[in-house]
Amino acid sequence: MTLGELAEQLGLTLSGDPQRPVSGLGTLANAGPEEVTFLANPKFLSQLEKTRAAAVILRADMVEACPVDSLAAEDPYLSYARATALFDRAPAVPEGVHPSATVAAEANIGEGASIGPNAVVETGADIGAGVSIGANVVVGQNCRIGSGSALMPGVVLYHDVHLGERCLIHSQTVIGSDGFGFAPGKAGWQKIHQLGGVRIGNDVEIGASVTIDRGALEHTVLEDGVIIDNQVHIAHNCRIGKNTAIAGCTGMAGSSIIGANCTLAGMVGVAGHLEICDNVHVTGMSMVSKSITEPGSYSSGTPMMPSRDWRRSAVRFSQLERIYQRLASLEDK
Repeated sequence: MTLGELAEQLGLTLSGDPQRPVSGLGTLANAGPEEVTFLANPKFLSQLEKTRAAAVILRADMVEACPVDSLAAEDPYLSYARATALFDRAPAVPEGVHPSATVAAEANIGEGASIGPNAVVETGADIGAGVSIGANVVVGQNCRIGSGSALMPGVVLYHDVHLGERCLIHSQTVIGSDGFGFAPGKAGWQKIHQLGGVRIGNDVEIGASVTIDRGALEHTVLEDGVIIDNQVHIAHNCRIGKNTAIAGCTGMAGSSIIGANCTLAGMVGVAGHLEICDNVHVTGMSMVSKSITEPGSYSSGTPMMPSRDWRRSAVRFSQLERIYQRLASLEDK
């Protein structure tokens, strides 16, 4: 690929040699003479001066400061993201059913689909056109997988899980397992059988080792464009709105509703039976213990500090009620 071809495919304005060869992407600090890089954050401006890249994707107002060829973009980071698709080296999967796979006679396999080694596709499953099912994947009864979606090795879909089109599910993720539903009784815990399913929209990406429980009565739902990082747990009957992003190790208790265009940073905890409105950002390791009704950024917990200071603060937390009572009594005098 040449730099001119790359600029045309990304819709960017090139300043430089359109015939310059481009073989890949690299970081601003380490990109070589046939690699393209990007500058989206001004704090890396010092690296721009020393870059050896073939070209840099950056804002138009920074072109003059670029010592090499440039590709002017309104949003350099977004343009870089689009460029990665042009240089993706993931191996192609062969069409057809591997001889070691087990596919039920009543399953429907779409045109151009790939069923990998030792995969299992059960009765009533509907696999769309161009779907890729990796090695050791299990697709349960009456599941539906939309066209162009991919399940990486080891994914498990229990029965009645529906995936939309162009979804990507990474390895060891389990979708449709039973929600944590039990009723206490004199003899112990009585299991509540989970009668709902899971419904996942189009263009959803789910990371590795994620667990998404099926609904108790109604479905657990992820709407279009949701992205989920690794090791996230989504309990039964949760609903996640369009284009919401959830970072690693976050846990959501049952029947929580997350609005559209939200971001939950790493290790956030969401209590059950609450709602978070659209356009909310929750910072890392926060505990959401009540509904959020106004857009904005929310945090909880205490920031890191030297252990000695933290111990002193922890003692003072326990003294706050006594201090408050003393202050109130003084104000009453």
